[in-house]
Amino acid sequence: METGFLGVPDVSVAIFSGLAAASMVTSFIATVTGAAGGLLLLGTMALVFPPQILMPLHTVAMLGDNVTRIAVLWRDVARSALLPFLIGSTLGAAAGGKIFVGLPTVTLQLILGFSIIVFVWMPKIANAGSLGGRFGVVGFAASFVGIFVSATGALVAPFVAAAFDRRQNVVATFSAAMGIFHLTKLIAFGLLGAALVPYLPLMAAMLATSAVGNVIGSRILKRMPERSFRRFFQIILTLMALRILWMAAGNAGLVPT
Repeated sequence: METGFLGVPDVSVAIFSGLAAASMVTSFIATVTGAAGGLLLLGTMALVFPPQILMPLHTVAMLGDNVTRIAVLWRDVARSALLPFLIGSTLGAAAGGKIFVGLPTVTLQLILGFSIIVFVWMPKIANAGSLGGRFGVVGFAASFVGIFVSATGALVAPFVAAAFDRRQNVVATFSAAMGIFHLTKLIAFGLLGAALVPYLPLMAAMLATSAVGNVIGSRILKRMPERSFRRFFQIILTLMALRILWMAAGNAGLVPT
């Protein structure tokens, strides 16, 4: 492992700058579309870092990204949904780590992919039951699956979209829920120690640029027609679900990975 730019291991000036720019662009996309930013950033970072570094760095980046988006859109956060989501998320992380360790990743990916498509295109299903009950269940499911499968924000997003009529409420509440999710995931990983210290300059730069992307994106969001947001939201999540199903097929050996 070589010391790179600003002491970040194996990271050149070009890579450092590229990741900072990617953080800004994906934050902008996440604010405007209500989803997809985390998955895009994960794919970009995977080109640079091995899995054991990738997952903690991505988790920290997404936690900071969601915190800055909450700061920009805090008035639109549906606070009543957050406590049930926190409880469910905590229980899901514990269950995922202890109960179903042997469950095949392919099975989880298939369940996740098909569930996203159903909830996106049949919003009445995602809107069944009380608000607190729904968010408790989806918090549990997202954290449980998140132990094995990345980018489970796509599972949370349809429930948030079905619960609110205003796009600002959708993006703000989704960001708050995912902030909780990434925090519980970070604690579950036990990554608050010294392992990430060499990457602090990179994380600081990515958090700063993500804040810029969130501010710009929030201004576009205010001007975007509600119907356009909803349609774009459905298309983005459907593409993400199809990608997850393709990954499942690849893991099952049915298609090339």
